[in-house]
Amino acid sequence: MLAQLDLKSILVLDIETVPQCADFNDLPPHFQKLWDLKTSYQRKNQETAEEFYQRAGIWAEFGKIICISVGVFVDDKRLRVKSFYDHNETDLLKEFNHLLNNQPANLMLCAHNGKEFDFPYLCRRMLINGLEIPVQLNIAGKKPWEINHLDTLELWKFGDYKNYTSLNLLAAIFNIPTPKDDIDGSMVAHVYWEENDLERIKTYCQKDVITTARLLQRFKGLPFTEDNEITYVD
Repeated sequence: MLAQLDLKSILVLDIETVPQCADFNDLPPHFQKLWDLKTSYQRKNQETAEEFYQRAGIWAEFGKIICISVGVFVDDKRLRVKSFYDHNETDLLKEFNHLLNNQPANLMLCAHNGKEFDFPYLCRRMLINGLEIPVQLNIAGKKPWEINHLDTLELWKFGDYKNYTSLNLLAAIFNIPTPKDDIDGSMVAHVYWEENDLERIKTYCQKDVITTARLLQRFKGLPFTEDNEITYVD
C-alpha cells in the first residue's frame, strides 16, 4: 500500500478549533439565532442551542482555529514537527500561509479526515479572515487527480464510504502509541476557554500529527518513527 509514495513530499497537518466565544450568551443576538437554525437538526433530546454551543468549534462559521501543527519527513524515519498557535487566528493563519507559500505548489498535504474537516475548515477561515488561500489548499477548478490531498481516513476506507474509523482506533490496531493520553478533541474548548492552556492544546495537536505520520509509515509497511527521531522546531 502506497509503495510509490515519497514521504518527503508530504506535509502532515492537524488543526485544533474552538467556539469563537467562551459562552453562547457572548454571541451577538443575530448569531445566536443563526446558531439555533444551523444546529436544529443536530440537537437531540430537547437540547437547547445554548447547551449545544460547546460543540460550535466543529463549524467554521461559528468556530476558530487556535493551533495548526505540521510534520515533514526528513527521510523514511525522521520527522520534524512545528506548530503555529495563537489566540489571534489571523496572525496564526498568516504564519501558516507563509510556510505553504514557500513550499512547492505540488506539496502533498495529509491529515486524518482532512478532506472532510481540516482542509475545508482552513480554507473557510482564511476567507473569513481576508486571506488568500495557498495553492496547495485551493482546489477550485482542479480535476480530482490534480488535488494533492491525502487522507488517512479515506485510505483506510478502501471505498467503504459508510465507514468511519478514528485516529485513536487505527493507532491501537497498528500498535502505535496513542495520541489521546492526556486530552481528546471534546476537551479542547474547555482547556482553551476555562483553563487558558494553549500550550497543552499544542502538545495534543502535535501528537495527532505524529500519529498520522506514523500511520502513513505503517500503510507503507515501514517501521514508525521513534520518539528520539522527532525534532521539534520553534
